[in-house]
Amino acid sequence: MEEMGQILSYAAPVFVLLVMIEWIISYFKGVEIANSFDTISSLSSGITNILKSVLGIAIVIVSYDFMVSHLAVFELKAHWWVFVIAFILEDFAGYWSHRFEHVINIFWNRHIIHHSSEEYNLACALRQDISAIVGIFFFLYIPMAIVGVPVEVLAIIKPIQLFSQFWYHTRLINKMGFLEHIIVTPSHHRVHHAINDEYIDKNFSQIFIVWDKWFGTFQEELSDVPAVYGVRKAVKTWNPIIINYQHFYRLVKDAWLTQNWYDKLRIWFMPTGWRPADVKEKHPIETIKDVYNVEKYTTKGSLGFKAFCWIQLLVSASITIFLFNQLANFNAAYLLLGGLFIVISIFAYTTLMDGYKIALLAEVLKVALGIALLLALGTWFNLDQFIPGANYLMLTYLILSFTFTLYFSFANNETMIFSKVNA
Repeated sequence: MEEMGQILSYAAPVFVLLVMIEWIISYFKGVEIANSFDTISSLSSGITNILKSVLGIAIVIVSYDFMVSHLAVFELKAHWWVFVIAFILEDFAGYWSHRFEHVINIFWNRHIIHHSSEEYNLACALRQDISAIVGIFFFLYIPMAIVGVPVEVLAIIKPIQLFSQFWYHTRLINKMGFLEHIIVTPSHHRVHHAINDEYIDKNFSQIFIVWDKWFGTFQEELSDVPAVYGVRKAVKTWNPIIINYQHFYRLVKDAWLTQNWYDKLRIWFMPTGWRPADVKEKHPIETIKDVYNVEKYTTKGSLGFKAFCWIQLLVSASITIFLFNQLANFNAAYLLLGGLFIVISIFAYTTLMDGYKIALLAEVLKVALGIALLLALGTWFNLDQFIPGANYLMLTYLILSFTFTLYFSFANNETMIFSKVNA
């Protein structure tokens, strides 16, 4: 847990820096690639995902260590060529897990957050799930275990393979010549994120595009078919926690409403988007039919309101990184409560971005939890050892955060502090 926290403490600022560089380049090129609230939502989603990963909020059905010790035919050492084999096998497993997440109803809930942005940029690469608590694709690692790839090798190549998927989430790089035949490029992945009929459910590969070409899921980006991004059932919220469970809620609701018991059981494993006939007729859900005439979900706020949301994001990110550097100094219960504080904070300000007053209730819970942690620990996770008066600084932040949330929750639309547009 500590090692992962250290890795992400260094990696996260680099990702944010690259997002900022992309913004600057797009500005000078005159290419609109993002808006403030969408970017805040994406980066907030990234924070929730790394919190889940670092704090170990996951259930492993069968560990890779167990599979290697029971299935390995060979005993491999950590030579350079073993790392190459492991990287290729990891990418092969990634292709299939990614494909399953797109084509099976229940598994789509694990992945919808990543596709929920109606923009396409480096920030949306950080939209990652918190709903995938249970590791269910362990069987895809059986080939790697049989070959005998050591656990320590997998532990190294797995984050490398994951981080290598970041760079191609951009509209600023066009086709890349001969590389288009070997690796996943921005052009390939733009196709994957598009909801056009020509593009949907294509290009599942993560590093090597050859998997799509071998298994019949490849689609080239067409010059006369501009990609339209998002999901067919638009999420219409900036709140990453809600997005993570929106599809699952629909499945539960449909399973409850249908009168057909067979449908109650099979809905979970049918193709993504499938609904029981009786429920579909009585309770239709709006889906995008004409992708070229879709108004993007948007909310408008004053410069002050946007500044408040950016500050909340930066504070949440800073607290997260600091928490990762204190993992060895506090027990799991306090660390989980610290993580919960950050998640509630994200829920509060992203809900406020949607214009819902329930944000105020979330803010009250956040402030109460923050004060409780200060009283219980006598410190904010040892922050006072680095910043004199940090306890008072944290208390001041909690008071100001609540005050501004209260203000923006009830500000009159006529003042242009906040107005909502449902697209």
